[in-house]
Amino acid sequence: METGSPHDTGTADAPGTPTPATADVPTTDADAEPGAGTEPDAGTEPDAGTEPVWHALPPGLLTMRRLLLVVWLGLLTLATALVPGLLAGPAWGAFAVLPLALLLWGWVMLERNWRSWRYAERADDLLISRGVLWHEETVVPYGRMQLVEVTSGPVERHFGLASVQLHTAAAATDATIPGLDPDEAERLRDRLTELGEARSAGL
Repeated sequence: METGSPHDTGTADAPGTPTPATADVPTTDADAEPGAGTEPDAGTEPDAGTEPVWHALPPGLLTMRRLLLVVWLGLLTLATALVPGLLAGPAWGAFAVLPLALLLWGWVMLERNWRSWRYAERADDLLISRGVLWHEETVVPYGRMQLVEVTSGPVERHFGLASVQLHTAAAATDATIPGLDPDEAERLRDRLTELGEARSAGL
């Protein structure tokens, strides 16, 4: 009777030592801790938000500028070919090659210049980038804007385009965004005016 009781207690202690249930608990806790992996995702969100969203100019601006180039340099090419050729001889008509070469060069450069124009609305300012040979980047703070107006000349109206002119307290930061769709130009004017009033009121 006395010898059997120690064996009974020993058998009760033996299954209690492995305790597989207690070994599973820390593993589930460890699995829950890596769930803090949401922190890297939260860290990437501000980086994505700080990137400016660039807007390009519509292709109608390129069409308008190329048409004007063909009209002016095309007339100059004809005048250079006909007038000297009639007055001094056909050989002098070869000077028409000069404005023709300028026309071809301008045709390519106008597209490159058009592609270089873009603008981005950031949290505190408007960013305008342009230029091929000489790249320029203008930052217009909303709080310094005094006047935002939309203009459209007769040629621009014919092609359905409008320009946004920005006037600030410092003349060096004045800027113009040409060749926009009229709806986009009005939206940008209203948006910049609203932001300018809010920033100037907060100063």
